[in-house]
Amino acid sequence: MYLIIVFVALFAVFPLTDTDIWWHLACARKWVTTWTPVREPVVNVHEYFQQVVAFVYDVGGAPLLVAFKAVLWSLVFALFLRGVKCRNLTSSAIAVVVLFIFRYQFEIRPVLFSLLFLGIYWNVLPWLFRTRNEMGGLCAKRVAKPHNVVKTAGAAVLILAIQWLWCKFQGLYILGPIFAMTLLALEWGKSCGSLLWRVAFVTLLFAMPLLHRDGLNLFLYPFGLLDRLLGLSPSAAFFASEIAENRSPITLLKAGENVLQSALMVVFSLAGIVLAVRRLRHAETVWLLVTAVLAFVAERNFVLFLPVLFAVVLKTRPALKVSLSTVYPMFAVVLVAFVLGLWLRSISQYDSMVAYQRVPVAATQWMLENPHSGRLFNDDRAGGYLAFMNPSDSTFIDGRFILKTAEFFEKYLRYAESPQTFLHDADSLDIDRVVLPLRYYARWDKLLETLDSSEKWHVAYRDSLFAVMDRTEH
Repeated sequence: MYLIIVFVALFAVFPLTDTDIWWHLACARKWVTTWTPVREPVVNVHEYFQQVVAFVYDVGGAPLLVAFKAVLWSLVFALFLRGVKCRNLTSSAIAVVVLFIFRYQFEIRPVLFSLLFLGIYWNVLPWLFRTRNEMGGLCAKRVAKPHNVVKTAGAAVLILAIQWLWCKFQGLYILGPIFAMTLLALEWGKSCGSLLWRVAFVTLLFAMPLLHRDGLNLFLYPFGLLDRLLGLSPSAAFFASEIAENRSPITLLKAGENVLQSALMVVFSLAGIVLAVRRLRHAETVWLLVTAVLAFVAERNFVLFLPVLFAVVLKTRPALKVSLSTVYPMFAVVLVAFVLGLWLRSISQYDSMVAYQRVPVAATQWMLENPHSGRLFNDDRAGGYLAFMNPSDSTFIDGRFILKTAEFFEKYLRYAESPQTFLHDADSLDIDRVVLPLRYYARWDKLLETLDSSEKWHVAYRDSLFAVMDRTEH
């Protein structure tokens, strides 16, 4: 297992490609909203995550933040694989290959802390919920020793404290109580008179959001998140279909996006569902089913599924028994060496821990030196970086789509297909500056061409990745 954990840390070393990290850093300094309308109520469920990553960034910048996420990802897999013994070199080599294929899933996102907390629950809750029969002896005759009571109380307090913190790390905090409820349901009827405190404990887990200042709004947050993810309401259906990470791997495969990764996501998700349905007697396999379904619904959920898949498969699959005992280890070593060579080659291409192909690093510096008087229109992926680096210039939109209505987001996307609509709205909204990507996520070609051909707009700044258009007459 150590081989897998080490490679998880290695593969997590790549630049900050997830553009959301920048508005998390901006929010840690000051809660940031765009100049366009936002939905009410506004609940910052990422507050503690933002403070943690901001502290790391302030100490060592992007390189330290990348190292920090690599350590956390290795810790996540260490928690889920704790107690799993995989002495078969071939199985470990295959696991390394899978990790390499999905290495760009190892971002620094709030979900990383959700996985960290789930990993702790994965290890502590089964011990906490075990029946006295499982501890040995008959239920009616066995009396817990005082030190066992202290340990149990300590573990319960630890989980409750983590759940309270989790409520302000990420909106998926609801997964903790759901996992505990799964264990409770599986233990139902197996213990002798000890279910009352367990029911009370799970109830307290669900109630933890109410102990925060946001109270009821924080408690209700996961329901809105589920709506946005699955598209249950007409408004949420638009977000579920239009936001790339919310689309199913099947949809991405049909669209020809990340074909290998999307195809493997479909295969692994289906395999996880089949494996879980066949072995629904244990909490691990029930949770495998839950995460496999989530991964099948949306690409962003695959990171929730991958550690669980590794834990269940490596624990339940027997070691491969082969007669050619020398060939298979040699094949495994060659395979790992090949993957390691590819990783080293990809690392050598990085000249910065900030993915400047995805955020307007140079353009933002120019905008800082050349301020404007009106309002800014920007691509959503650049919004967080602009807010962090240039806080005096309020953005049009950023990655926090949950703060926007579906109608607003639909209108925003329409600007890419109907540039004339933007020209009309720019007049009424007092927009005098536009910053858009030229290459990565370049959906704005039509708008850029229209602005360039308009007498009212001109190219104020341009590099190979981003362009800044300023209004000529304002």
